[in-house]
Amino acid sequence: MEQVTGLYNYWIVIVLMMTGFYIVLARRNLIKSVIGLNIFQTSVFLLYVTMGKVRGGTAPIIPPEVAAAQAEAMHASGHAEQATHALGTVSEEIVGSHAGHAELPGAEIIYSNPLPSVLMLTAIVVGIATTALALALVVRIREDYGTIEEDRILEIDRADGLPDDDDEDQWIDAEAHSLAGSSPDNPTDSESVN
Repeated sequence: MEQVTGLYNYWIVIVLMMTGFYIVLARRNLIKSVIGLNIFQTSVFLLYVTMGKVRGGTAPIIPPEVAAAQAEAMHASGHAEQATHALGTVSEEIVGSHAGHAELPGAEIIYSNPLPSVLMLTAIVVGIATTALALALVVRIREDYGTIEEDRILEIDRADGLPDDDDEDQWIDAEAHSLAGSSPDNPTDSESVN
């Protein structure tokens, strides 16, 4: 039982993931579907950040005094070529069997893995961009159909049927007028110059 409760963060990920998945499948409102996708996406972010966390670990930033002491100890022992390597050697697991490195200051510090957090920062930026695009599409659908309910949009599409030639001609005429910027009765500035 202790092992199950000790993994509470994974249970939170599962609950968030299933909540987002349910919202996407059960709700026919386009805004609610976008929100469900965001909840699902947040659960994935949490999963990756959780996997990168080390119990008792700290941010992967070497304190300046530890770095200076390690560099000084390496130079004093005559291992100048390994000084750079020693700066990255800060936990007992990483030090391993190198007895000369074990007495360096800061050798007991344990760092969390920064890679999942960095990857999730990129994923958050992409998620914001795709959410903005999805919301822009929802706004455009609302302008065309007058609703954001998926059932109603499908009814309108079925009632309208396939587009015919009249619909295409009306669209082309409206597009031509909007591009020209004026009606045939009012000439544009370029025509009046001639």
